[in-house]
Amino acid sequence: MDLLHRVCKPFLNKSVLVFIDDILIYSKNNQDHVKHLQEVLDVFKREMLYAKFSKCGFLIREIQFLGHIVNHEGIMADPAKIEAVMKWETPSSPTEIRSFLGLVGYYRRFIKNFFYRCSVDNLTKKGVTYTWSEKQARAFGELKKRLCEAPILVLPEGTDDFSVFSEAYDIGF
Repeated sequence: MDLLHRVCKPFLNKSVLVFIDDILIYSKNNQDHVKHLQEVLDVFKREMLYAKFSKCGFLIREIQFLGHIVNHEGIMADPAKIEAVMKWETPSSPTEIRSFLGLVGYYRRFIKNFFYRCSVDNLTKKGVTYTWSEKQARAFGELKKRLCEAPILVLPEGTDDFSVFSEAYDIGF
């Protein structure tokens, strides 16, 4: 993995994403894509790295990558994950709530005010009696609904500065 990062460093976050042993080369059009692909393959050849041809795809218009669907419109949550959320039964214990929050928590970036809407997490605290009320039922339904209405994330264009906001609260930056 370190080797991939070192050899792909000139392209990282410009036209290449590397995650463990997956490499995604992305471009705005086919002409740029052929150029980016050639640059990466030249580095592979120079460094004597190999890719398994049967695992490669070229000029693909839409892919599933790390739980997302990536296409010309932008990046969106994987519909299969959304379907799993929509079919999720009403939690009957703190453990089931934690499982649900673990699944949808990853997609919090797609849901505005996720933690504000997430009043079901109060039932996972120690010393709190598990009582599923109308308030939790509404919050649970609202989270499921919001995930289905999640907007498509679009990569920024241009060279202007932009701000990134996160709910990490100084953890994991």
